[in-house]
Amino acid sequence: MRHDELIKTISDGDGVMRVARLRDLGFRRTVLASALAAGRLERVRRGWVALPNADPLLASAARRGVVLTCITQARRLGLWVHEAPACPHVGATPGGAGGKPDTIRVHWARPLLPRNPDVLVDPIENVLAIVAECEPHEQALATWDSALNKGLVTLEGLAGYDWRPAARRLLQEATPFSDAGLETYLRPRLRWLRQPIRIQTWIEGHRVDALIGERLVLQIDGAHHVGEQRSEDIRHDAALRLMGYHVIRISYHQMMHEWPVVQDLIMRAVAQGLHLASRRRA
Repeated sequence: MRHDELIKTISDGDGVMRVARLRDLGFRRTVLASALAAGRLERVRRGWVALPNADPLLASAARRGVVLTCITQARRLGLWVHEAPACPHVGATPGGAGGKPDTIRVHWARPLLPRNPDVLVDPIENVLAIVAECEPHEQALATWDSALNKGLVTLEGLAGYDWRPAARRLLQEATPFSDAGLETYLRPRLRWLRQPIRIQTWIEGHRVDALIGERLVLQIDGAHHVGEQRSEDIRHDAALRLMGYHVIRISYHQMMHEWPVVQDLIMRAVAQGLHLASRRRA
């Protein structure tokens, strides 16, 4: 029965736990040894045990004496990242462990927040601080916007920390109104137009990805824009046109890999006044 309590406790701790923490919770060394002998636990490193079906990333972090951070942990939190990392990004205290650089990306920077020795993932503030240094500005801004949009952090809360220059710039530009990274990219890419750009605004009962000026709508299609979703998009586009809006709909591929073409379309639409409400009455 004591085994079952132990397994449940470790399972509640994401499947990997520090032995010292288990001892603090009242589990005796003999119970741990018995569970290990029975194959219900695995020793991943001295002082750490894991369930056989534990998250491989967490088990690997325990084995190496690091924490998951940067875009690896951002992705685990459901935040928008430009692309899946080619290898895990981990944080290590200067002078500590870190593993082999050819199989993981180790960030040695001193953390913004102290790291709890019982935890294998960085606090969200550390994640964002490292993302700011690791990713290009545009991509890092998308991840910061995503964290704000999901309510994991607030601008007011972030303002109290001593950020490095790259993160301070992100803090000045980040907003909680973008729920997809592609929408974040629009703000810096179209700032030169000197037109109001509203992200995720409601028109005719639906949110549009971006409203440029008063009447120019930009919609960005992801992989889910198929079937019923595609039919509803077509209906909504038609309703917007009847209301005097001009709709430009682009794909993820165009946004990411053919931006000059998209920018040219927007530039020409603005030059023709399609972003102005007055055009509707002309």
